[in-house]
Order: sequence, then C-alpha cells, then structure tokens
Amino acid sequence: MPKFIFAYHGGKAPEDPAEGEKVMAQWMSWYGSMGEAVIDGGGPAGMSKTVSKTGIADNGGANPLSGFTIVSAADQAAACDMAKGCPMVQDGSGSVEVCEILEM
Repeated sequence: MPKFIFAYHGGKAPEDPAEGEKVMAQWMSWYGSMGEAVIDGGGPAGMSKTVSKTGIADNGGANPLSGFTIVSAADQAAACDMAKGCPMVQDGSGSVEVCEILEM
C-alpha cells in the first residue's frame, strides 16, 4: 500500500497544561481513528533553516513545517480524507500537505 507524508503547517502551542492535555487527547483520538494506517506518528518540528547554494537562511522558509506523520492509504484521495480529521484542520489553526512517498 502506498505511503504518504502528512506535513503540518501552522497550529499553535497550548496556553496551559490543561489545554495541552486536551490537544494531545484530540491528536491521539485522530491517530486512533486511523488505526494501523499510521506508520510513524512523527511529531512536532522546531524552527527550520533553509539551505541553498547562496547560503543558510535562518527564517523557517516561506511556510514553515510544524510537524509530520507518515501513513499508508490506498491512494492520495484516501490519504486526504484521513488528513481532514487532523485537529489543526478541524479547529482552523493549520493545514496538512499530503504527499506520496515514491518508491525508488
């Protein structure tokens, strides 16, 4: 079955421990709803640097990555349907890019 990267953009840090527990519960519930399709739960990402021929920019890029997950799905449409349940998508604080991992 094909594998896909869910690349997360946006989101927000919880304001207090209680909110953090609530957010974590939402993520765990979403992961649970996808079952064995979740190959690697991934995690949040720190600030990135952009490396190019001209040097290293310390700006996080045009649309900084905030985390990732790897899933399996029948096709990209099925993976996109799974991504719709992402807590950041549901609350409007972020988005998910869905990209197939191509076999070499």
